[in-house]
Amino acid sequence: MFFLAQPDRPFTGRVRQVRFTYTSLEPALLSQVAATAPGRTDQPVRLSGHRPVSPAAGRLLRHAIRFVHDHVLTDPTALAAPLIASTVPQWMAATVLNAFPNTAVTDPTIEDRHDSHPATLRRAIAFIDDHAHHDITVADIAAATHVTIRALQYAFRRHRDTTPMGYLRQVRLHHAHQELMAADPTTGATVTQIAAHWGFFHPGRFAHHYRHTYGHPPHETLLRHTR
Repeated sequence: MFFLAQPDRPFTGRVRQVRFTYTSLEPALLSQVAATAPGRTDQPVRLSGHRPVSPAAGRLLRHAIRFVHDHVLTDPTALAAPLIASTVPQWMAATVLNAFPNTAVTDPTIEDRHDSHPATLRRAIAFIDDHAHHDITVADIAAATHVTIRALQYAFRRHRDTTPMGYLRQVRLHHAHQELMAADPTTGATVTQIAAHWGFFHPGRFAHHYRHTYGHPPHETLLRHTR
């Protein structure tokens, strides 16, 4: 069951013999995350329906909430990682936007398409490469590149077949790989700890992306010190 209410309006309800998890997201976060998706607007976003767009979307949202509750909020390593603190809310906001109807959809303007040239991409890549260890958002990247979020999104899709945040994830994965190669497990270093340091809060997904990129699981890289 999902219950949606506007944060600036009162509501009342009655429940009996029920257990529930209360998940709250800032409206501004929804707008920020909506702007990162292809074809999304950088205007304020509102949810326009209280029912999930499909049973599968509803199940995905339930699983996301359960995962954060069971594996992130109870994990001291994850909670201590600054990049996790920013990545998890953005992931939850994206899941909510995918689950419920909203007002975010639009197409890039003519100006956005004009600004999506290779020079825009080069500036964005340079900024991401230099700031991957910081808590940066797509809005930060767009501001540093001097274009709109939609133009930035379109530039990455047009020239690299990815998104700004997708490229940021690739850069952070590379840094995690470098750290795994330099780490010594006999000193207490773990894959989970290093992954969390670079903003990867889901161990299974980190391992999947790592294996896809480097051809072997991350723990093999870490254990090379002991061979």
